[in-house]
Amino acid sequence: MEGVGWFAAIIIGGLAGWLAGKFMNMRYGLFMNIFIGIVGAIVASAAFESADIHVAGGWLGFLVTGFIGSCVLLFLAKIVRR
Repeated sequence: MEGVGWFAAIIIGGLAGWLAGKFMNMRYGLFMNIFIGIVGAIVASAAFESADIHVAGGWLGFLVTGFIGSCVLLFLAKIVRR
């Protein structure tokens, strides 16, 4: 989360979760998608950083990373829910 503060990370992660929920047509509700977006952004950022994969810096990079992480978490939640 370099270059992005905690408050901005929560807002951007929430936006990423909302976008991922719309993209994947998941109906978990707005707040659950936002929560999954925040968690997905944190998990994906850590995974990308440990794999030495660099996405664009700043809020745009965090949004892309959060979107990817959110899509993965929403997919896993869909599998577990079945």
